[in-house]
Amino acid sequence: MFDAIAGRYDFLNHLLTAGIDRRWRRQAIRTLALTGRERVLDLCTGTADLAVAALTADPGAARVFGVDFAAAMLQTGRTKLQERGLERAGALVRGDAMRIPLVDQAVDGVTMGFGIRNVESVQAVCDEIARVLRPAGRLAILEFAIPTVAAVRRPYLWYFNRVLPRIGALVSRHNSAYGYLAASVAAFASPDELVTILRQHGFVEVSAVPLTFGIVFLYTARRA
Repeated sequence: MFDAIAGRYDFLNHLLTAGIDRRWRRQAIRTLALTGRERVLDLCTGTADLAVAALTADPGAARVFGVDFAAAMLQTGRTKLQERGLERAGALVRGDAMRIPLVDQAVDGVTMGFGIRNVESVQAVCDEIARVLRPAGRLAILEFAIPTVAAVRRPYLWYFNRVLPRIGALVSRHNSAYGYLAASVAAFASPDELVTILRQHGFVEVSAVPLTFGIVFLYTARRA
């Protein structure tokens, strides 16, 4: 499914979020407190927007490794890195977030943008992140959520369940991908539940910060 929409994925991300997704990524990268020397892993990197944000921050990461299952998404990401002259600092590989192809304590930071709800086992991914992240290394996860404030929740659900899938299908030419997006967000763990999971898997200073009226949460943590 993700391979099928790779060519229009970035355009739709910016269109359907009115460009706010760029701000969410910049905010996530700021929480890593980069100094210019760090190695960062971007899990479920997709077309590498979050990896690019890590490399182009001021200061940015010294090296970013992006891992994703979808080959066509990765190819789009590689093109993006090449166009920005970042191919030497960014390496994108096809791999499983539940079996990260890195040695123990290989990176100083881990990011994950809108991918954790797509994995088969959140617990297995958290174990793998804890394995590859050095002690005191930082984690930043962005994920969609259902707003809890009624004045926001009702129009959001109408847009998310009725408008977004139709626009997504029209532009991507894939009938189910953006219907899957709404369904997967509704089925995913609540912010409190994900915070609990992170704490159970060796992370401390765990927080969940709502962004843009709670339609997205930024989860941050540090490996003990």
